[in-house]
Amino acid sequence: MAGTTVGQSIRHPWVELVRKAFNRPYADFYLLGASSLLLLAVGALMVFSSSSVYAFSEFKDPYYFLKRHMVFLVAGLVGAVVISRLNLRALKLIGWASYLGSLIMLMLIFTPLGHDAGKGNRNWLTLGAAGLGIQPSEFAKLALVLWGATVLSNKVRYLSDPRHIVHPFLTLGTLLPLLVAIQRDLGTAMVMGLIVFAILWIVGAPKRLIAGFAGLGVLGVLVMVLTNANRIGRILGFASPEKYAEVSRQPQSAIYGLATGGWWGVGLGQSRQKWGYLADAPHNDFVVAVLGEELGLIGTLVVLGLLLVFTLVGFRTSLRNKNPFYSWLAAGITSWFVIQGCINIAVVFRLLPVVGVPLPFLSYGGSSMLANLGALGCLLACTRAEPDAVAAAHAKKARKGRKLTALVTSAGR
Repeated sequence: MAGTTVGQSIRHPWVELVRKAFNRPYADFYLLGASSLLLLAVGALMVFSSSSVYAFSEFKDPYYFLKRHMVFLVAGLVGAVVISRLNLRALKLIGWASYLGSLIMLMLIFTPLGHDAGKGNRNWLTLGAAGLGIQPSEFAKLALVLWGATVLSNKVRYLSDPRHIVHPFLTLGTLLPLLVAIQRDLGTAMVMGLIVFAILWIVGAPKRLIAGFAGLGVLGVLVMVLTNANRIGRILGFASPEKYAEVSRQPQSAIYGLATGGWWGVGLGQSRQKWGYLADAPHNDFVVAVLGEELGLIGTLVVLGLLLVFTLVGFRTSLRNKNPFYSWLAAGITSWFVIQGCINIAVVFRLLPVVGVPLPFLSYGGSSMLANLGALGCLLACTRAEPDAVAAAHAKKARKGRKLTALVTSAGR
């Protein structure tokens, strides 16, 4: 007993110190910010390392993708800072504006402004004389969560009646993933459908309503798969990689890269799989494969650990907020990142067929990066709305007021 008491007394100060640090008013703000910045730094490093060979072969510039990546990253960070300072009313207005903007952009894809991204997917807009390419479906994910939190929090007293969830959330909300599905982008449509499912679960929708939506979603995925030869080929390649070697080349190369990396990796920049074996996606959907090959299991676990910190803090932010809008917004964004991250990593580890979903913060992609950092700004705004954070902000403002009053009084003497 004495030994246990001594051991506990030795550990106790450190445990208390950590506990107090994690329970400080702005702890979630700093934890989200720090984990996100570290993930962005690793992402930029891996985008350069994984894309350099392809960039040189296509554009004679190994820094081509890195330079573009950094432009979107910096612009996104500025946007995240601005969004993090917005109040409740402004965020709700952006919720409606982002929904309408996403709806318009997704519909414009069916005009001459839209263009084919390859393999039948028509999910890009080309704007301006410079031919700026935008992927509206990436912004639609953020719009879906932000708008969903807005409309449902405005009807919080009536959510026990399924009719107030069906309209307008389900009737208008499912319009976005439906448009993406019509554009034949199965991966993004699946992510958006799962976001809707997560929001229904978060707000406590009736189980029969959730089950009905899930059933329709599964039916929709089956229809999209069975009516497309390319998707059927991916499933066959997933089930029998040896028999369908050409179709399964990308995921098989990813596994070879991860296996080659071992514990510590082959070294930064030394990946072999990025030399054409991962086709044109080593810096996009398969960036984790290059990460695992070059930095090994240890490097991969560090990145997964940072993603776990982001996830836990995101959900804790949801639980700490008393306002339904902030609570559901934080839970919705975190669920989106978890869903998309799990699908991406599962594909790289050959646990799922290839569906073409990027990894938040790490994969290359301008539209994806801007949408992800916009979501980060919303999450940071949610941390600032936590009751303890609001109380701390008011206390700080009061202290500044007292100091100013004291200075004026002393100057008057």
